[in-house]
This record gives sequence, structure tokens and C-alpha cells, in this order.
Amino acid sequence: MLRFVSIVIFLLTLSFFYHQREKIERKTDWLLIILLGIVGVFINQWSFFVGLETADPTTAALILATTPILAGVLAAIFLHEKITIRMGIGSLVAIIGIFYVVTKGDFKKIQIDEGLIWIVLTMVTFAIMIILTRYLGNRIDAFSITIYSNIIALLISVPFTFSYAEPVRIEAPVSMWLFLIITGIVVHGLATLIWNNHIRNVDASKASILSNLEPFVAMVAGFILLKKPITLIELIGAFLIVFGVVLSTYQRKKYKDMTIIRK
Repeated sequence: MLRFVSIVIFLLTLSFFYHQREKIERKTDWLLIILLGIVGVFINQWSFFVGLETADPTTAALILATTPILAGVLAAIFLHEKITIRMGIGSLVAIIGIFYVVTKGDFKKIQIDEGLIWIVLTMVTFAIMIILTRYLGNRIDAFSITIYSNIIALLISVPFTFSYAEPVRIEAPVSMWLFLIITGIVVHGLATLIWNNHIRNVDASKASILSNLEPFVAMVAGFILLKKPITLIELIGAFLIVFGVVLSTYQRKKYKDMTIIRK
């Protein structure tokens, strides 16, 4: 809830100084934005944090890596996007690469526990968020989608937060407050705003495949910022991730030229 508070304040500030929010008139669009706020934002964030309280992070990362597969299926059903053989092979290669990066090639690191049910729910809601954002982006600007969906998520989170039997306590050092606010704004505010702004120009199935790059980026960031060494198995996994994503999203120039000519 506190993350949503910081994100909404940040977005409202941006709206006041730089952006005029778009007026949404269609009832169908409002219903989809409400659904996006509840499922794609609130439940997605809640299930993720609850799941990681008990779920093994390595196994959770592998489950989340299957998001592009579900997103591709949903995109084919609801957005009538095509799923090519190359995309399927690329997704499989990327998932194998993620396995090597997060497990160091050791099957014993995969653990099954109750928290994984929440992680599966996180994966499903993320795929739904991708489809809803892609659909709404054809008619509504990204800023409006982002701010309205986060406001709805905040409103939904309040009664859940105060429904716990124990009194809500928010005592924490200043450093933790800053960490919560900054990560919330950057990761969930700015990153989501950029995502929502550009997904309208990309197939939902291809956009979801790019999420497989997260373990690769985390590995590189760990090496640069934390001086964490990179093993040979991790390098092999990183190569497979990048190769799988490139294979899935690559579009031949000839095909793009033909598309422009037809237009």
C-alpha cells in the first residue's frame, strides 16, 4: 500500500506539471482499466510479495520466466496475434538460459513449496496485465492508463491493509523509507509508464519475451555494482537468454519493407 501511495503521489505530481490526463468516456474502457488496476497491478504486486515470503527465489524466477508463453497464448486468443515457430523456439531457448543463470545448472536448487502458488498467480496476472495494457493502448494514452490503474490499486489495497487482525505498524528507519519510495517510483512508476507508452507499438507476445532479459540484466548489474563474479555456466545461460530473445523478436528487413509497401 505504501508503494502505491508513493507511486500515485509521483504520478499526480507529473500530471499537474507536465501532463493533462486524458478523459475516458467509454464505459468498456473504464471497466478494463478497473480490471487492470485490480488484477494487473494490485493482485500482481500482492501475490509477488506474499509468494516471496516463503517461495524459493530460484524456482520463483523460473516460473515467472514462463510468462511469455501464457502471454503469447492470450495474445493469440484476444488480440489475434500470430505465434510463430521462431518465437516458440526462442522462448524455449531463453527459458533454458534463465535456468542456467538462476540455478547455476543445478537441478537440486529447484524447490516446491506453498509460496509458489502465489508466484504462479503473479505470472498469470502479469500476462493479463500485458494483454490489457496492449489493448487499451490503442485508444488511451500511456500516462492515463498508468495513473488510473495505480489509483485503483491503491484504493483496493487500503481495506486489505487495515483488515489484518494485528494493528498496522509502519515504523522503519529513514533509509528503509527512502528505499521503499525510490524503488517504488523507479521500478513500478517510471518503468511501468515507459512500458505502457511503448507496448502499443509492439505485439504483446514479443513484448513479454523481453521480460526474460531480467535475470541477465540482474547478473550484469550484480557484477558491476556488487562485484559479484560471473561463472562459466552463468555466461552460457546469459548467451542462451540473449540468443532466445533475439530469435523470438527479430524481424527480417525484407518482411518489414513489404509491410511498409502494403501500407
